[in-house]
Amino acid sequence: MQLKHHKDFVRFWIASTTSDFGTFITTLALQVLVVVNLHGSATDVGWISASRWLPYVLLGLVAGVIIDRTHRKSVLVMTDLGRGILLIVICITAVFGVINIGWIIVIMVIFGCMSLFNDAVYQSFVPQIVPRRLLTQANARLQQSAAVAETSGPAIAGGLIGWIGAPFATLVDGVSYLLSGIVMASIKYHPIERASADPIGVQIKEGLRWVYRHQYLRTLALNTHVWFLFHSMSITVIVTFAITELGFTASILGFVFSAAGIGAVLGTSLSTRAGQRWGIGGVMTFSRVLYIPAIILIVLAPPAIQDNLQTNALIMVVIGQFLYGFAMGLEGPLEMGYRQSVTPSRLQGRMNATMRSINRSMIVIGAPLGGGIADGYGYRMALWISIVGLAICGVWFGLSKMRNAQLEDDDIKENY
Repeated sequence: MQLKHHKDFVRFWIASTTSDFGTFITTLALQVLVVVNLHGSATDVGWISASRWLPYVLLGLVAGVIIDRTHRKSVLVMTDLGRGILLIVICITAVFGVINIGWIIVIMVIFGCMSLFNDAVYQSFVPQIVPRRLLTQANARLQQSAAVAETSGPAIAGGLIGWIGAPFATLVDGVSYLLSGIVMASIKYHPIERASADPIGVQIKEGLRWVYRHQYLRTLALNTHVWFLFHSMSITVIVTFAITELGFTASILGFVFSAAGIGAVLGTSLSTRAGQRWGIGGVMTFSRVLYIPAIILIVLAPPAIQDNLQTNALIMVVIGQFLYGFAMGLEGPLEMGYRQSVTPSRLQGRMNATMRSINRSMIVIGAPLGGGIADGYGYRMALWISIVGLAICGVWFGLSKMRNAQLEDDDIKENY
């Protein structure tokens, strides 16, 4: 049976795609709101980015236990609706001129709490509505939609920001979350067997043991944690770097970030076949190495001359963004499909929450760190440091056991 015959997955895919389009609009709109409307610095952008992920540091492991004990669809619906309302609040307060950096941080902390639970359920929900043999295809389909949204979202955001301003661009995302919640509510989901009623501490330890004693997940988790640290430094710095040093406008930024989306679409389209031919570990190793030249192209882009951007800078940043998006699209479905396939259902919530919470904890460190280095020592220095970190991750991954991982490795499912 093909994916299209699984009606619950089709509804899930529609809801996910709807919110994805809004998310990639807000990703750019919120940063422009801080830099342009509120005259914020790279450090301000870093702190706002970190505030969104702070709940992952404080509540991530507990969230995994809660998710394994609750009705997952209800969590998806309520968190979608809640996030939609919060983004609408940002729009309204910005329009009336009462928004500031502090209030955005507070709102994004609350937004992050809802995202924490939504993300943990999202990744744990797919294996319950899709057969194991279709997991990689299902994740590829979801990430293809996200990639298409990433392609068009920034371009739409750039146009919207230039036309009606950054605050109203966030309104679009708010509405998309509300629509996603409504569609998600229509899924006819039958709850799986829930985790035992052991104390929370015992269940957290069980989730940690599963991830960090598994011969493959351990390497994947640790390497990805470090990757997120340097990835968050890059992403934090690039927007402010492009605006202030390369002379990019909001519209050009939208075009540039669309290149990453195009690369991601191509990457996700090739992901399943590449994994079957060269193995999950081999393809992921290639992807982790590909991030290095992608950022090098961006950091070598020549600065604007008398506030006018240079064509060479635009070309180099576009190619760099394309390669970065291609690498993420290529490895994303394989990584997620592998994690889901080797983890028992009763541990899905804790496995996903453990890995995701620590990954996001790295953003809490990396985003303000990148912004601080950029403000103190220059944007290019911050990007070079992230390049070195990404290179370490690529070499480490290539020399580890994970490079030999295969989706059909059923025998390692209990190896922890």
